[in-house]
Amino acid sequence: MEKTIKPDPKYFSKNIWILFTITGVIILAAAILTLIFLLTPGDPMAELIVWICAAGIIVLKWIISYPLIVSWIKNLQYVIYEDRVSIHKGILTKTVQNIPFRAITDFALVRTLYDRALGIGSIKIQTAGKSVQSGSRYEGSLSGLLDYEPLHADLRARIRSLHPQADSATTVDSSKPGSGNTLEEILKEVREIRKSIGSSRQ
Repeated sequence: MEKTIKPDPKYFSKNIWILFTITGVIILAAAILTLIFLLTPGDPMAELIVWICAAGIIVLKWIISYPLIVSWIKNLQYVIYEDRVSIHKGILTKTVQNIPFRAITDFALVRTLYDRALGIGSIKIQTAGKSVQSGSRYEGSLSGLLDYEPLHADLRARIRSLHPQADSATTVDSSKPGSGNTLEEILKEVREIRKSIGSSRQ
């Protein structure tokens, strides 16, 4: 049974607050530059040029970013199927990212400062292939969720049912014989492969 989820309207507010934060940083930088120019001899028009540039950057940033944010969030949708998670996204080009449950290793709940202030959260999808091959920790993200805790618990329960060994692997007692360290096991296997390659060459 599929479940369709849209980002909460607070996710739009989060992005607007991020724009306000960036605007504040630009204004602060302009103020610092103005103070430097006032304390050092130089072109008397320098302060005016700084504020004109800062105003131009701010206006341009809002003109470009605001419609992009509106379009992005409008087209953003998450669908939870029995066998996969689908992320529908895009502005001009619409894409559907399908992540099968069999490839997912974990769902991480992430809440930034803005998320905590607005009462929303994001669920990051982690797969073994993504973390190993590309160096990125997450394959996809379900962002702007209001009821994030029940969904996070449900998704992790599905992973535990598909990969029951995952929980036991994280609670291995290293003091027990044969438990070993994961890196040591990998190193041991690599050494065995090298030995077999060396013997085949002889």
